[in-house]
Amino acid sequence: MPAVSFAPYRRALRSRPLRTALVLGTLVRMPVFASTVLLTIHVVSGLGRSYTAAGVLSAAATVAIAVSGPWRGRLLDRYGLRRVVLPSILVALVCWSIAPFVGYYLLLGLAVLAGLFVIPTFSITRQAVIAAVGEGERRTAISLDAVAVELSFIVAPAVAVWAATVWDTSWVLFWIQMLGVGAGILMYVVDPPLRGEGEAVVGTARASSRTWFRLPFLAVCLAATATTVVLAGSDIAIIAVMRDLAAEGQIGVVLAVWGLGSLIGGLLYGALHRPISAFWLLAGLAAATFPMALASSTLQLAAFGFVAGLLCAPTITATIDQASRIVPAQVRGEAMGWHGSFMTTGGAIGAPLAGLAIDQRGPGAGFVVVAAVGVGVAALGLTAVSVRRATASAT
Repeated sequence: MPAVSFAPYRRALRSRPLRTALVLGTLVRMPVFASTVLLTIHVVSGLGRSYTAAGVLSAAATVAIAVSGPWRGRLLDRYGLRRVVLPSILVALVCWSIAPFVGYYLLLGLAVLAGLFVIPTFSITRQAVIAAVGEGERRTAISLDAVAVELSFIVAPAVAVWAATVWDTSWVLFWIQMLGVGAGILMYVVDPPLRGEGEAVVGTARASSRTWFRLPFLAVCLAATATTVVLAGSDIAIIAVMRDLAAEGQIGVVLAVWGLGSLIGGLLYGALHRPISAFWLLAGLAAATFPMALASSTLQLAAFGFVAGLLCAPTITATIDQASRIVPAQVRGEAMGWHGSFMTTGGAIGAPLAGLAIDQRGPGAGFVVVAAVGVGVAALGLTAVSVRRATASAT
């Protein structure tokens, strides 16, 4: 294990642009995480529809967001932040001023439209974070962003669920989305730089996709997909195990402990002197997920989840770091958009895959099947890297 030092965090956090990017990213992401769970509550409780209907809405919105990632990222590279964010703000303002107060099918259509024009939050934030620091602090800065994501993931849904128990879900959904619009306006006003010193500015000649959209980049994106397969499947499996233990009231505790492990792991990874391959981290994450299938109590599941969580944020951070170094700076927006779409796709695959295994073999099978996917992709990636190195050394 490489040596750990927190000095890189002190150096990175001296950068005011980095601090600004992290705050903006957190403000824009929180409404996104909050609305994900809130839409399900609104469809089931507010509209009186089934969980299947809620799942269809969630899947449709997820697909729309995944589709939007690469082309919105390409527009970022070509036109810059403000010309991309402004239409997103206007579409979100119109769609979410109407969607919370209409029936299911119109809500579905408006959610898909809003998803297609969603602010490319992850692409913008990651580019701004990378641009704010030098090469030596890049991994540390991305780790800080991953920690900010974990905090948003832990806090925002909990606040949304609480608000939905106090007020009408339509108005809670409306105000959360308006907070997202407000955060988008703030991002438009601040307009953080997306290129670092010495990198090509936005709007310069683009590198051909044939020069970077190749096997090394796709392999890293596949590792990102497998990571979210493991995480989304584990999320469903945790809920299934807790229901099987008749401890539904402690689901939030277990998820919070899992998230805490990820937060700590992200901080530690950013403090390492040397990076670790995303494929090795994915293999470790998958291997640490297997024991969760053996948990027979809430305490055991939380403990196993904490250990697995230690590798969640580092694995995601490693895929972002490696992807950003593979591609030229002038196409980083599109590349981060593709990376985000691969991650979104993994999340869409992991939940139903784990659900099918749970229905067939019981709660523990959910962990086993998604962990097996992670191990398989990690093995393929490590093999490909070994073959590539052997070929390069032979020539």
